[in-house]
Amino acid sequence: MLGFSGALSLWAFEFGKDIAGIDRNAQAELVELRAELAKLRSEHERAISIANSADSLLKTERVSQESLAARVKALEAENLALTRDLGFFEKFMPSGGVNKAMALRGLQAFPDGAGRLRYQALLMAAAGRTGGFNGRYEVHLSGTQDGKTWTHHVAQPSLTVNLKQYQRLEGVIDHPAGAMVKQVEIKVLDSVGKVQTSEVVRL
Repeated sequence: MLGFSGALSLWAFEFGKDIAGIDRNAQAELVELRAELAKLRSEHERAISIANSADSLLKTERVSQESLAARVKALEAENLALTRDLGFFEKFMPSGGVNKAMALRGLQAFPDGAGRLRYQALLMAAAGRTGGFNGRYEVHLSGTQDGKTWTHHVAQPSLTVNLKQYQRLEGVIDHPAGAMVKQVEIKVLDSVGKVQTSEVVRL
């Protein structure tokens, strides 16, 4: 009787639950929840993909900005160097009223060991002059040797001038070790040997 009563009670419970639709509602809710979960997972994966793409774009943009900043810095340094060079060259520009196609400025000469003299100068085309100039230059040394007047004339084929805007004239001259150089002169000549400009420096 107890077993029969228990079976009868269980059957009544299941029958009542089925009548009330509890199982059907639970299964529908379970299906809906699973669908919602799948949707959320898909949106989450899409959000991660978008975030990764945005991060990659930000990194690319950052690298581009750093590269651009480095380029700007290099251009600023180059501009500063050019400005300094311009200021340096302007010091040697021929003054107004000088009716010459070129001018020799900044001649310097100093010993470079026994019997050697190093020189350098800047040859510049006059302001407003156009066209180039081809010629040569000579170096003249004068001083004393053994208590007597001494001169030395250097006119080598390698001492050429190919002037457009400016040209550095520089080199080393060998002379007798006992000679004392007191004056250095550079003369710039055209193709026929006419002196176009010159400069003298005393040591």
